[in-house]
Formats: sequence, structure tokens, C-alpha cells
Amino acid sequence: MTSRYGLATAVLTLLSAASTLQAFAPQRNSLATRAGMTHSSRAMKSLLRESNNNKNVLQTLDTKRDEVMTFSYDMSLEPKYEKPTYPGTGNGLSGDAGEYDVVVIGSGMGGLACGALSAKYGDKVLVLESHIKSGGSAHTFSRMHKGEKYSFEVGPSIFEGLDKPSLNPLRMIFDILEEEMPVKTYTGLGYWTPDRGYWRFPIGSKQKFEDLLMEQADDGPKAVAEWNALRDRLRTLGGSTTAVSLLNLRQDNGFLATTAGSLPFVLTHPDVFLDLNLTFDSLHKTVDQIVTDPFLRNFIDTMCIFCGFPAKGAMTAHMLYILERFFEESACYSVPIGGTSAFGDTLQRGLEKFGGKLQLNAHVDEIIVENGRATGVRLKNGNVVKARKAVVSNATPFDTVKMLGTKQDLPPQVQEWKDQLGKLPRHGAIMHLFIAIDAEGLDLSHIEDPAHLVIQDWGRSMQDSQNLCSFFIPSILDKTLCPEGKHVIHVYSSGGEPYEPWEKLKPGTEEYEAYKEERAEVLWRAVEKCIPDIRDRVEFSIIGSPLAHEAFLRRDRGTYGMAWAAGTGAPQSGILSAVLPFPFPNLKTPVDGLLRCGDSCFPGIGTPSAAASGAICANTMNPVGKHLDLLKEASTRDPLYKFLDPGFMGQVYKPFVEGMTPSPELRVESKQVA
Repeated sequence: MTSRYGLATAVLTLLSAASTLQAFAPQRNSLATRAGMTHSSRAMKSLLRESNNNKNVLQTLDTKRDEVMTFSYDMSLEPKYEKPTYPGTGNGLSGDAGEYDVVVIGSGMGGLACGALSAKYGDKVLVLESHIKSGGSAHTFSRMHKGEKYSFEVGPSIFEGLDKPSLNPLRMIFDILEEEMPVKTYTGLGYWTPDRGYWRFPIGSKQKFEDLLMEQADDGPKAVAEWNALRDRLRTLGGSTTAVSLLNLRQDNGFLATTAGSLPFVLTHPDVFLDLNLTFDSLHKTVDQIVTDPFLRNFIDTMCIFCGFPAKGAMTAHMLYILERFFEESACYSVPIGGTSAFGDTLQRGLEKFGGKLQLNAHVDEIIVENGRATGVRLKNGNVVKARKAVVSNATPFDTVKMLGTKQDLPPQVQEWKDQLGKLPRHGAIMHLFIAIDAEGLDLSHIEDPAHLVIQDWGRSMQDSQNLCSFFIPSILDKTLCPEGKHVIHVYSSGGEPYEPWEKLKPGTEEYEAYKEERAEVLWRAVEKCIPDIRDRVEFSIIGSPLAHEAFLRRDRGTYGMAWAAGTGAPQSGILSAVLPFPFPNLKTPVDGLLRCGDSCFPGIGTPSAAASGAICANTMNPVGKHLDLLKEASTRDPLYKFLDPGFMGQVYKPFVEGMTPSPELRVESKQVA
């Protein structure tokens, strides 16, 4: 749900002015309510003492609403790229030697989008995935119970704009690849809050949301007025979502041609220049000037938290799509049929349709750098895969720097980049609870939607994994996920679970199992708000710890993602940081031929945003002429996409920039790879 679709015009206007199995084994005592367990329990305190007063951990003990939490580690102290191996994740020993134009490391949404679009551009592409499943955080796992199959989500669960052509960049990529993904739809998000109990955020109706404010806010008319004032303040930036898309962007001079179609909007809305800093600044600064109603302020924070931060720390751009799109009559959320693994499956079909290849269980040990250029990768099994044009890492920056190793002779600027990325702040880990229940006689008529958000205490940080969590019951709409008369539920915390106590525990030990039960208790209590007798209905349950999250999703320390709070420029963010507080490191790197994509790159955390980063990466690796042709073709897919084609203005700029695209470090000989 963390979309930044309106960022594109802001970036454009700036540049024009300048010229994201034991730990998952079923629990033996998962039904037991552990009496007296709180997040300051004896076990927790013992583990904290052993963590030597670690700053990452201490900040989680007594969180406050106005404090921003980030976690940090020095990856130079851990030079080897190594992940724990869990049953069911593969041993990483597959993968053949070969030579390709583009080698992509990781099959998350960014990697698969980059690979599929690169293949459509005509490149010979190989996507390497360490896991036995594609999709990154967007994948589904299954368990057999009494001879019947139950399927669970492991990552994101709230998606808008996938049911038909929309401004969601992931849906746009599906349409460009001419691939379909069936979904079921719903029109609201359930909330369970300490002061008001259950209430529902309706999308697809401006009036219904104003009715909600009238019903729930302390001063309804005032809350409605403040909400509309906030929308008015950000209306120009929000309107940019239909002026230019993230898919128009590329990181070289070719952007002048591919985004030229937005010039009429820029010329008729010159105030967009004045709001450039606002776009990347912390949203809370604008909210504090306009919004005073507590209910509305709380709601805005919850809308931001999916990007990892509340309004304080979240980019203003995070709210633009929500303000513009969520109140249109056609807006709705989607449940992919068969689970979120359908995302990866859909992109994989697009990749293979255009000749690309996905290799699973193929762990990359090292990115090979020769004479300052990435020339390929070395797999865990020893095979070398060469990349003629580029290596693209869809891994987190923390995992990417480890793949450069310590034995290679890296230029000084590359070593500096490696050190800076390895120390970037990040969000904490996530706790998971997967529950299969008997739904016989279960009445869920009091809820309308499968997705719900639970807050324990408005006074504590929303980043606190023991305060805010979500639960998702996709089987309400998708009956293929479990047997008839059953339900599957995924409950997960916010990304603020400290990793240090976990790394001191050994999976399978009594202490580890007890700690899992303790930390998951808040997740049980969350879903009990909706289904009070859930523990009596359980068929089986599985607790996923940060160790499992790390191993199954291939993310260092199970992190939710990079956490550079809005308001200042991130290291290695390129020329934008000179004039804007741009909070993302560059997708390009000091290593020629090495690029990055995923949720640590612009436009950030979230499934659609990660996919958009992959598209921007693929665009950057190809000549601007091919990019313009792709946009023209995409504009014919649906009337809504007409704005993607820069048209006449794009052709005007093309002669001036085509000789500079792709940028020199990405150019290769024209001969085809055998």
C-alpha cells in the first residue's frame, strides 16, 4: 500500500529546472496462553542484559509516539554473504555457468520487474534466486494438515489498483507484459483501536470517509474541514500522478524525452516547483500545520506506517496517491487468487515470454568486479555467470555489499560506497503468526473485509512490534487457500522487532520456543479482538521469528527495509541530494555495470514501489528510443494509459539525448550473446 506514484513529476520538475525449518515448524504448544507474558517479561529482560545494553534493543523497551526508531549495523564486520539454511528454503547449490546481457540477483518484485522488462527490451536476461520460490516478500507457502492443503501469505497483504488498469505501477507492468492476474476485491480496511474499538476505513467514496470522520472524530465538522484542507494543500502534487508515471523515469539524460509529456502539467501548475522540497520532506510538518483532530492524526499515521514510518519520518509523497486515488468511486483493494505468489508467477510468465530465464535455488556468493566493472557473479556452487551489460542486485543494500566480499581489489570510491551502504539505518524485523482454524459456526458478519489493523496503545510508537500489527484473512474471499469450512490467517507485527535477542537463541531449543510464544502473544491477542474463541478453533499454528523471516525472505536480520527518515538526503543519493532531501541511495553505483533495484531504492518500500524501481532500472539500461517505443506501446493498452506516451514533445527531445543513452558504463558491443 506504500505507493509513491506522484513522485514522478516532482523529480521531473527538479531535473527540468536543472537542465524492499524450524522457525516455521508448527508449534507444539501454540494454543497455550502464557499467563503474565508482557513485552517487559523476565525472559525479555534476561536477553536484553545479554545484549549488552545494545542501542537497537533499548529503544524498543519503552517506546513513545513521537520517537522515530531505526536500527543500524556495521556490515563491514560481516564480510561474507551468508544466510542460515532452513529446510524448505533450498541449499542454494543450483545454477549453471553462462553468459547473459543482464544478470539480476533476487526475484523480488524489483528483480522480476527489471528482468521481465529488460527481456521485453530485447536483452538476454537471467534472474537468480537463492530461495526455491520466487517473489521475495510476496510469496505463499503451504502446509498439509490431515491430508488437506492450507496456504499462507508471508509478506504484504493490502493492495489497491490491481483489479483493472490503474496508476499502480505493478498493474501497469502486468499490462505492458500483457499478463493477467485474477483477483477478488473489497472496499475497506478494518481497524481495532484502544479508544474506539472496531471501525472501518472505506475506500472508493469521499462521502463515506467524511461520514466516518463525522462519526468518530471528537469534532466531526472540524475534522472534515482539516482533511479537505490537507487535500487542497497537496492537490497540485497529487495531480501529478496522471501527468507522468514512475515508468516514464530513467536515470540518465534520456528522462528529458521520456517525461516530456508532462510539460503541459508543469507549465499550468508552476507551483509544483515550490513544493519540491515538501515532496521529500517529512509529512508530519505539513500535518502539524493543518490537522489538530486526534482521530484524523492517528488515521494519517496508520496510512503512513506501511512505508515503515508514521507521518514523522514518512515522505509527504507517501500520501499523494492515497489522497487522490483512494476516494475515487472505482477504488478498491485486491486479493490475488491463489495468494501473493501470483505476483511472482505473473512477472515470471512475462520474463519467460520474452526469452528471459529464472533460476531458483541459485545462491550468489560474490559479485565479480574486474577493473572497476561488474562482469558477472560467482554462485555458491562455484559456477560463474558472466554479465555483458550489467549485474542488477535486488538484494537489500546490506546483503549487496557483502556480495562484493573482501578479497577483490576495489577502487577507493567503491570501498567508500560499500561502507556507507552497509551502515545505512534500517527498520527492525517482523514477527509472524500463521493460523489455520475451523470456521464451523463462526460468524464474521461483524466485519466486511479480510485486512485489519490493530493498535494497542496510541501513546506508544507505531513502529513498536508489540504495539501495532495487522491480520489478514484472505480465505474470506479466496476459497482456494484452504479446505471448505476452514480459514487461514496471517498476523504480523510492524517492522520494529529487535534482532539481537533472537540471534542469541538456537532454533529448536526450549528457550527459543518459549521466546517465540512470548513475542507472538500480542499477535494472538490482536486477532482475538475479531475472533474471541480463535484458540479453541485452531487446527494448527506456526510462529515465524525474525530468524525465519531472514532465512525465508533472504533479508539480512529479517529487516523490513531501509529506514532513512524523510527530511535529509541519504548517502550516495546522487545529484538530487544537492538540492533536495532525497532519502534513497542511487540505483547506480560506483561500480560500472552494477545497479540496484528493490525497496531500498526510489521510490521505496511497498510492492508497487519495488516493482517501479525495477522498471526504472530496466529503462536506464536501454536506449531512450526503445524506452519511448515501450511507452507508446503501453499507452495503447487502455485509455487511462494514454498519458504514458510523451508524444510529440518526446520526439522533440529525443535527438538531443539519444546519443547519451544508455550512459557510457552500460554500453556494450552490439553483437548478440550466443
